[in-house]
Amino acid sequence: MASGHLYALDFDGVFCDSCGESSLSALKAAKIRWPFLFGEVDSAMEEWIIDQMHILRPVVETGYENLLLVRLLVELKVPSVRKSSVAEGLSVETILENWLKLKPTIMSEWNEDKDSLIDLFGRVRDEWIENDLPSWIGANRFYPGVADALRFSSSEVYIVTTKQSRFAEALLRELAGINFPSERIYGLGTGPKVEVLKKLQAMPQHTGMIFHFVEDRLATLKNVIKEPELNEWNLYLVTWGYNTEKERNEAREISRIRLVDVPEFSKNLK
Repeated sequence: MASGHLYALDFDGVFCDSCGESSLSALKAAKIRWPFLFGEVDSAMEEWIIDQMHILRPVVETGYENLLLVRLLVELKVPSVRKSSVAEGLSVETILENWLKLKPTIMSEWNEDKDSLIDLFGRVRDEWIENDLPSWIGANRFYPGVADALRFSSSEVYIVTTKQSRFAEALLRELAGINFPSERIYGLGTGPKVEVLKKLQAMPQHTGMIFHFVEDRLATLKNVIKEPELNEWNLYLVTWGYNTEKERNEAREISRIRLVDVPEFSKNLK
């Protein structure tokens, strides 16, 4: 029976601030997907879109949603290209508050397909990496101190992310100098995070271990709490990453969730 600690760690928002890269990639992909949108979009509006994407980042669960947000921001600013019933009178704050309701509405009204958006987003990133790896890497950054926590960890560590695994692996290698085993990265396509956690705890080699799950999205931690099978997991919301003060305050009221800062995260992982 194994003893010790197993950590399942989210990637974007825990290790990597990828908001600059994902926003630029989404803008490139949106131009390919919906060229008719961009006739009236100049460089000043593109800069405004990228700025707003930083504010909206906490609502993004999976990367393709960045494309939807880019298009919604364009519709918000350019009435002549509107194809959704929700764009009129919409503000960035309203999107932040109501994204879970807005997303299915716009997907339906734009007649969009999740899988093809995921493929396009991945393809745009692959082309950027192939054509100019240094600038792709440079559009990402690691939060100070977290890469060292991973590098010196003596715990059993897995990365559980909605990012495509190859991008997480490349960023760990190129930005942090860490050759993280690809078989320990559960990325997009490996199933919902709750299912990955069930899989990890069911592995015979993990019997008897203490389980920890570290996230920056409160909604994801709430999904874990709903699963009785995952009652053994210790849950942590990081105080950095893509969450809002309102979400951190809400997390403080939930007994299963602990807020963790970088020094405590580093200490725990060792």
